[in-house]
Amino acid sequence: MMTALKRNRMRVAATALAAAALLPLVMTPVAAQSPATPYAQADIEYGSRVYAAQCSVCHGATGDTVAGVDLRSGRFRRASTDRELSAIITEGIAGTAMPAFMFSTAELTGIVAYLRNMRDFNAAEVTTGDPVRGRALFDGRARCASCHRVNGKGPRVAPDLSDIGANRTADTLRRTILDPNRSMQPVNRSVRAVTRDGKVVTGRRLNEDTYTVQLIDEGERLMSLMKDDLREYTVVQTSSMPAYKDTLTPSDVADLLAYLLSLKGLT
Repeated sequence: MMTALKRNRMRVAATALAAAALLPLVMTPVAAQSPATPYAQADIEYGSRVYAAQCSVCHGATGDTVAGVDLRSGRFRRASTDRELSAIITEGIAGTAMPAFMFSTAELTGIVAYLRNMRDFNAAEVTTGDPVRGRALFDGRARCASCHRVNGKGPRVAPDLSDIGANRTADTLRRTILDPNRSMQPVNRSVRAVTRDGKVVTGRRLNEDTYTVQLIDEGERLMSLMKDDLREYTVVQTSSMPAYKDTLTPSDVADLLAYLLSLKGLT
């Protein structure tokens, strides 16, 4: 027959197990509100400029001119995660004055980053880049136009940048300018092939499958190689793009970044 002491111990154990089972349910909403990674400074800065141009008309510079809305607080009634916040920005809110915005990847990433840091961010301390000066730098001293193509003009030996501002975030572009080896995407890696007769072919990889590889070589010739005809095939792990961290001033970087972010394809 079960004693009173034994029954009490079983009740304590059951209570502890129930509490342990509920713990993840209690903790999950809190954890979901914390960002997985810190917001990049370049994205916050870019977001502040997009906000000033597109959002401050209604929300004001401090984010509190709409009744019942305080963007500067970093807390939002209809969104607890960055994904939910992005959805509100891109879809709008039915029945309210909040419209849907067609922002690029860089703009949307920047807006969210800025809103999350609006209270502590001082836009006055930011060096604002000039896209006009950035284009002059791109075409001139930085020599970007010697490899990259923009809106139908320029060589094809490096990736086409015509819509780079729509597809890359401000932070990604800034890191690429300063240190391309650390930010190079696999799709942009060049290849080096040696044919059976010893001919060396290098160029930018356009497409690859199990049996063939298509590339554009340094002379801008399109080539398709059968892998069975190669005695050596290497994907180059370093970028041919120079690092500008020691050759461009912070002002230069800001100007070049502003120009790249303005490239959203021909309209």
